[in-house]
Amino acid sequence: MTMIQTNLETVRARVTAACLAAGRTPGDVALLAVSKTFDAPAVEEAHAAGQTAFGENYIQEAVQKISQLRHLPLQWHCIGPIQSNKTRLVAENFDWVHTVDRLKIAQRLSEQRPPGLPPLQVCIQVNVDGGDTKSGVEPQEALALAQQVAALPHLRLRGIMSIPEPAPDFVASCAVFMKARALFDALNAAGLALDTLSMGMSADLEAAIHAGSTMVRVGSAIFGGRPRPA
Repeated sequence: MTMIQTNLETVRARVTAACLAAGRTPGDVALLAVSKTFDAPAVEEAHAAGQTAFGENYIQEAVQKISQLRHLPLQWHCIGPIQSNKTRLVAENFDWVHTVDRLKIAQRLSEQRPPGLPPLQVCIQVNVDGGDTKSGVEPQEALALAQQVAALPHLRLRGIMSIPEPAPDFVASCAVFMKARALFDALNAAGLALDTLSMGMSADLEAAIHAGSTMVRVGSAIFGGRPRPA
């Protein structure tokens, strides 16, 4: 068994244990393997171990991998920031986008989605802890943006995504994630049929699952440390 296969088993066991500890069904939480900076063979290894959903931050790097791996039934999620000049690449190559934080970006993704592809699945990125350096719409602005995005053709609004600052302990981490959960519930109460709460990474997936995450984004715990730039 390869390192990636072993690590995947370990992460899946963590997700299952976290779900059971929170009184949830393990199948309710999807695992997104974050493969940014890792090459196509690493993704193939993970696929051989049963992983099909992969997250990428760097769009041009991702498009190259997507092209190399078209022979595999993979699902590709864009989880990095999107500039206006990159929306066409995203619309043409990805299945999901987690980082919509402006109506302009959503409109371009909708307009540039090829007609032969199913709707692009999208999440609104929300800055739930007020971090100045973080991308994401402020919580009080999330409803208006979500309603506008939900009305666009060629997109399907699935939920919200959040990347809070690291917290000092489990309790503090849960408290921050619960802010995202409260917003998710409020958006659904306002009439948006959302099913995806994308939050939690290698270091804090247990707290995210406790708070209600339905999709955790795990990179280093699966693939190891990121390769250093040359």
